[in-house]
Amino acid sequence: MTAVGRRFTEAELQVFFLLASQVVRYRADSLAPLHDEDVADAAAAMAGTLEAASQGLVAHLTGANTVSEGLRRAFDEMVAVLGQQGGPSVAPLAASLLRGLAQGARALHVATPGDPVAFLTLLRRIMPLPAAEDPPEARSPIILP
Repeated sequence: MTAVGRRFTEAELQVFFLLASQVVRYRADSLAPLHDEDVADAAAAMAGTLEAASQGLVAHLTGANTVSEGLRRAFDEMVAVLGQQGGPSVAPLAASLLRGLAQGARALHVATPGDPVAFLTLLRRIMPLPAAEDPPEARSPIILP
């Protein structure tokens, strides 16, 4: 991962893959599917919340819709667990990595305007779910005679 101009530390890589795994594993509760814009929105909102907290401010930024808000909450839970295990230095690191996730999702979305899940597809190729965690094939709740 030196393509961005620097080598990442082991801690940065571990936190990145934990945050990215939240994206790959996230399944929206609503009928709306997860898109790249939702990932960017959720990551930016969580990063903004963490950055405000590092400045001593209490700010709770939320996702723009229910799908991005659900993913933001998943990020929040993961950052809380990481904070308990890694201490206060995890929050600024997570904020920086979440900003990177948001920028990556936006950049790939702009580069591939006809594909609303190009970033998600890339993440899922890099980090496939184990076979036991693959979501079941979606079935329609509509029964036709």
